[in-house]
Amino acid sequence: MRRFAALGLAALVAAGGALGAGSVAVTPAWAAGNVSVTGLPLPRFVSLKASRVNVRVGPGNGYSTKWIFVRSGLPVEVIQEFENWRRIRDSNGEEGWVYWSLLSGKRTALVSPWDDAKQVPLHYAADDQASVVAILDPNVVAEVESCDGKWCKIRGKGFRGYAHQDSLWGVYPDETVK
Repeated sequence: MRRFAALGLAALVAAGGALGAGSVAVTPAWAAGNVSVTGLPLPRFVSLKASRVNVRVGPGNGYSTKWIFVRSGLPVEVIQEFENWRRIRDSNGEEGWVYWSLLSGKRTALVSPWDDAKQVPLHYAADDQASVVAILDPNVVAEVESCDGKWCKIRGKGFRGYAHQDSLWGVYPDETVK
């Protein structure tokens, strides 16, 4: 009987503490901030490795899916890490959590995704006077070979050349990529 009374008293104390005015909201560890688990810089750009990637509301399979990417190679920005999960941002500014193995360190970029009408000239060399070898439509995905802070050498199916760095989403302004 004493055992049951002690358990009952412990339950009342716990309930009172949880419901009392002095209760404290518990913040999940992953919400604490930008701590790099991998030692890699935050934020940073990566690309989707898989052709189907679930983006979740939190860092775990128990969290619901916000949306699903269905195209590999798209660039995303890693803005937070928690254990094996990466919080990412897409070119529309949407954020969610992705399991690390679905991401690749391969650098890709989207051509002017912020302007559906802006086509981007691709030059033979990193010079506005160099001949134009292609005109790229918005949202074309390109592999980033290198960037010097002003120009990026990119390639994709049927094209290869230099584009202004500020016309690409997937590289930072003034970033050097080797």
